[in-house]
Amino acid sequence: MIAQPDNLPDDQIEVWQQAVESFQRAYRMQVQGDIAAAIREYKASIRFYPTAEAYTFLGWAYAHLSLYEEAITACRLAIEVDPDFGNPYNDIGAYLLELERVEEAIPWFERALAAPRYDARVFAFFNLGRAYERLGKWRNALDYYQQTAEYFPHYRPAIDAAHRLLGRMN
Repeated sequence: MIAQPDNLPDDQIEVWQQAVESFQRAYRMQVQGDIAAAIREYKASIRFYPTAEAYTFLGWAYAHLSLYEEAITACRLAIEVDPDFGNPYNDIGAYLLELERVEEAIPWFERALAAPRYDARVFAFFNLGRAYERLGKWRNALDYYQQTAEYFPHYRPAIDAAHRLLGRMN
C-alpha cells in the first residue's frame, strides 16, 4: 500500500518499515471496526515516518466517526506530504459533501482527477456527479455519471445513478 520513498537513507529504512507495520495494523483494525485503535496506529505510523497514505487513512478513520473537520485536516496534511497523491483530494470533497458544502467540494474532486498518482478515479468522477446532482445541475451530474459508467463499466452505482437521474429528467 505504501511505496518506499526513492533514495531513502539507510538510517531511515528501519523507521520507515516500522511506519509501514503500524499502518498495516491500523488498516486491519479499521476493517475490523476498531476505529479508536486504528486512529492510534495511524498516528504511530505518522510519528515514525509521515506518509500521505497514513494521513489519508487517518482521515478516513475520523470520517467513520463523523469527525469530518478532523478528516479534512488529516487529508490536507497528506497533500502537504505528497501533492501527487489523489486520494486525499477526493476524500476532502466527499467530507465536504457530508457537511453539505457542495460547491466547495467540486474543486477537490477536480483536483483528484488531475492528480498524477490516483488509482481510484472512479470515485472522483462519481462524486462530481453526486455534487452536481445536489446542486440541481442535472445535466452536469448525468454527464459525470455517464463518464463514470463509460470509463468504469463495472461500477454499478454510476449506472444506477444515471438511470435514476434520467427518470427524474423525463
